[in-house]
Amino acid sequence: MAFIRHPKDFFAGLLFVAFGLAALIIGSNYSLGTAARMGPGYFPRILGILLTVLGAALSLRALKIKGDPLPRWYWKPLLVVLGSVIAFGLLVTHIGLVIATIGLVFASSAASHEFRPKEALISGLLLAGLTVGVFIFGLNLQLPIWPWSN
Repeated sequence: MAFIRHPKDFFAGLLFVAFGLAALIIGSNYSLGTAARMGPGYFPRILGILLTVLGAALSLRALKIKGDPLPRWYWKPLLVVLGSVIAFGLLVTHIGLVIATIGLVFASSAASHEFRPKEALISGLLLAGLTVGVFIFGLNLQLPIWPWSN
């Protein structure tokens, strides 16, 4: 890997290419349509092409410019954030959107070494209010707001 001079950009580019190819493969099952009358496959294909081209350009650029090596991999924050998102998905229908959102923000904030409980609680409350406004009242999703409103 001595020829990769900027590993962060190189691997970010590969990730873009992977998501772009996935969008192209998934979107290929849908009809494309035209620019004037777009079909369901139009946006995934355009997005897939753009991601693939951008990722390839980023990875190729990383072979020429000098950058810092990849930092040490920290597993704890990754697992805490991933676990909090999974817990949110499993619990939102049982404990309500407000409590699940506050719990998600609080738990995922704990992954940082700069965790402050008061700030996490305030952020969770603000985000819970925003999610209720957008998803319950704006989009009219059928999620319970509180545990007792099932």
